[in-house]
Amino acid sequence: MNGWENRMEIKIYKRENRVRRYAESGITGVLGVCGIFSVLILALVFIFLITNSIPFFQSVGLTNFFTGTQWDPFGSEAMWGVLPLLSGTLLVSFVGAIIAIPIGLGCTIYLSELADSKIKKILKPAIEILAGVPSVIYGLFAALVLSNWIMELFDPLYRLNALNGAIILAIMMIPIQVSISEEALNAVPRNLREASYAMGATRWETIKGVIIPAALPGIIASIALAIGRAVGETMAVLMATGNASQFSFDILTSVRTMTAALAIDVPEAAIGSLQYQGLFAVGLLLFIITFVINLIADMVLSKYQETYK
Repeated sequence: MNGWENRMEIKIYKRENRVRRYAESGITGVLGVCGIFSVLILALVFIFLITNSIPFFQSVGLTNFFTGTQWDPFGSEAMWGVLPLLSGTLLVSFVGAIIAIPIGLGCTIYLSELADSKIKKILKPAIEILAGVPSVIYGLFAALVLSNWIMELFDPLYRLNALNGAIILAIMMIPIQVSISEEALNAVPRNLREASYAMGATRWETIKGVIIPAALPGIIASIALAIGRAVGETMAVLMATGNASQFSFDILTSVRTMTAALAIDVPEAAIGSLQYQGLFAVGLLLFIITFVINLIADMVLSKYQETYK
C-alpha cells in the first residue's frame, strides 16, 4: 500500500511540475509578446513619421529645413526653417532644467534624509499632487500671474516669453524629479550609511560622499525623464511663451516650441499637403531629440550603475 501511495504521489508531483512549467512558459510568452509589442509600437511610430516626412524633405530639402531661420508654412511665400522652433524648444527646456535640477535635488535630499516624519507626511503628498495638476492649469498660471511678476522684475519687451515658459516648465519638472530621486535615495542600503557614520563622517559628508553617488543612476534617470517631459510639453508652453516664431536665444524674447507649432498648425494643414508633411518632419525631429535624451541617460546610467548586495 505504501509503495502504491508513493507512486501516486510521484505521479501527482510530476503532473503538478508539468502544469507549473506550462504555466511559467505561458506567462513568459505573454510577457515577451508585451515587450515585443511595445518595441513594435515605437518602431511603427518612427516609420509613420519617416514615411510622411520623406516627401517634404524631397520637396524642400534638408538644408533649407535645418538652416532656415523662419518658420511660416501658411504664408504667401512658405518658410520652412526649423531653427526658430528648435531654438525655442531647447531654450525653454534647458533653462527650465537648469532651474529645476538643483531645486529638485535639494528637495529630494531634504525629504529623504533630513525631514522628520510629520513634515514628510505633508510635503510628499503635496509634491505628488503637483505632479498630477493638468498642464493647462500651469499654463493659465504662467500666462496670467507669472508673466506679470516677470514684467515687474525685468520689464521685458514681451510679456509672454521664454523665461516665463522655462519657469513654469521647471515647476512641472520638479515633482517628477523628486519622486524618482527620492526612491533612488531610499533604495541605498542602510549599512552604507551606518558604515560612513562609523568612520566618523558627518551627516552632510555621508549624503555627499556616500548616498548621492550610490543613488546617482536613479537621480540621472529622474533628470532625463524630467527633461523629456519638458521637451514634449505642449499646452503650458503654448500658453506661456507667446508663440512668436523667431530664431533667438534671448530668454526674455517670445518664442515658439516644436510642440506648440504642431498644436497650432496641424488643424490648419490639409491632409497630404506640403504643410501637413512639414509638420511630420517637425514631429520626427522632436521624436529624435527625445530619443537621444533617453539614450544619453541610458549610457550614463550604464556607466555609473553600481550594484549593492
